[in-house]
Amino acid sequence: MTDQWESLTPGQRVAWHRVRRGMPQEVLAGLVGRTVDWLSKIENDRAPLDRLSVIRALADALGVSVFDLIGEPTPDKPTREVPGVSAVRTALTDHRQLSPLLRTIEADHEAPRLDQLQRDLAEVMEAYQASRYGLMLRRLPELITQAQLAAREYIGDEHRSAERVAALANQAAAMILTKLGEADLAWIAAQKGLAAAERSEDPAVIGSLFRSVIHSLHTQDRHSDSKEMTRKAADYLRRELTPSAPEIVSIYGTLLLPGAVAAARAGDRSTAAEYLDEAEEMATLIGTDANHLWTAFGPTNVKIHRVTAAMSLGDVQIALDLIPRVDTRGLPVERRVRHALEVVNAYLARNMTEQAIEKLLTAERRAPEQVHDHIMSRQLVLRLRTTSAGKRSRKLAELARRMKVI
Repeated sequence: MTDQWESLTPGQRVAWHRVRRGMPQEVLAGLVGRTVDWLSKIENDRAPLDRLSVIRALADALGVSVFDLIGEPTPDKPTREVPGVSAVRTALTDHRQLSPLLRTIEADHEAPRLDQLQRDLAEVMEAYQASRYGLMLRRLPELITQAQLAAREYIGDEHRSAERVAALANQAAAMILTKLGEADLAWIAAQKGLAAAERSEDPAVIGSLFRSVIHSLHTQDRHSDSKEMTRKAADYLRRELTPSAPEIVSIYGTLLLPGAVAAARAGDRSTAAEYLDEAEEMATLIGTDANHLWTAFGPTNVKIHRVTAAMSLGDVQIALDLIPRVDTRGLPVERRVRHALEVVNAYLARNMTEQAIEKLLTAERRAPEQVHDHIMSRQLVLRLRTTSAGKRSRKLAELARRMKVI
């Protein structure tokens, strides 16, 4: 290929192959189940083409390979297995392989203490919200295994309490694994967590695990399934909804947010707006940025998801207009940095490369583990390095080395 071809973005390559085949935008959009407006934004670089499932669908429709659209593979990779993931995988797929732990517990014939499990769960969740990925990954395998053992040993109310911990431990695993790009493993964790939640008979925990399943579905690009799951989960939780129960209100509002993003990614504007508006109603009931059951739910989290939904719809200017209205200072670090990554995404979509790099560096100073290991930040660094300004940026090159994406 010529240097000129190599400089084309994926969206521009889609347009080139489509025109070469004499294929109207309406036809290609229909073949991949998208709107003409969405395809136009992709081809004009007003919306990012950064999801493998979408790239593959476009490539199939155009009769080309994925690499014809994104370029030949390079040594740079957006994902890598983060230390600690292997132990979490073992705990999720076959907890008996953690033999030293099990020998100790089973030799004493004592179930893990519920109060200790609850403290361990709180520590894991707080580590996640503080973006301390390493600590969270170190503590998760033991927590998952002990919670499973407790659920097996206890009966009655204590059994339900143990299942509650097991459900939320699996939810914690699903959350961190999704951030690390381990979508299949996150799906396993979400499924196991939902099963434990149902056994706990706790509506708030069941709703919380519905949220994890919804998020896992749209992470796998199963947007229609995610939208439908959101509607069913909302129907279930609405029966438990009372303004005097802020935990339930928070869970209900929070599960609508990934559903809104999934609808946006599917190009369904009306459903995305419906879910966001209803979530805003729930945030108004809460009245402030709260953190019931580690949801970080409130008015600001809804505003954050409005930005994410706008970017998913390809409405970059709407996202840029919304960004100055979002003040994340009252939220946990994880939420603040995740929003910062979306801001970087918006800047990059408008070729505001220098602003994007500075925003990413600021996020790194606040939460280095999250920025170094989050799948989205790694993708953003790779995209930034393909821009002309990014190629010249010493700061970006140094960040890429720290993230080991060079």
